[in-house]
Amino acid sequence: MKKAFRKILILLIISASVCLGFQIILKINHKKEIEKNTKMIPNFSFLDLNGKLFENKNLKKTAPIIFIYFNTDCEYCNEETKMIQENIERFKNIQIIFISFENINQIKKFAKHYKLNHYDNVHFLHDTKATFASTFDVNSLPCILLYDQNQELIEKIKGQTKPEILIKKLKIE
Repeated sequence: MKKAFRKILILLIISASVCLGFQIILKINHKKEIEKNTKMIPNFSFLDLNGKLFENKNLKKTAPIIFIYFNTDCEYCNEETKMIQENIERFKNIQIIFISFENINQIKKFAKHYKLNHYDNVHFLHDTKATFASTFDVNSLPCILLYDQNQELIEKIKGQTKPEILIKKLKIE
């Protein structure tokens, strides 16, 4: 009886180990696939503040891009936006794309509060289907993605970052 129990226990442990190993391999492969897919800006389609579609084709091919995944209630997101607003002149040759899954009215209020809704290089987008996080592999707020003018990923930054660092990484000044 003890031998049978011992064999079953060993079999269960081996089975659990194989299952866990398989799950780990699947996650690693999924992560590699997402990294590969975000080396260049993936295809996307979100609504701007006027309800119009904003897609890859709307990006300028001659300027670097900063994607900022944010939430209007996030203290760090607000501080990041404030720093950008205070240094907006230094960002004039950079496309800044703010993206949130929140209610469109909250996003509009946020854009208006920071007076960034009137700049041609700044766009606020509404992620109606909450797909940005999975498409661009982000899981924190704010999350900043820096792409060069060739739409190649320079860096993904989790959390608040000073404007000087963003500009330096984009090699603008």
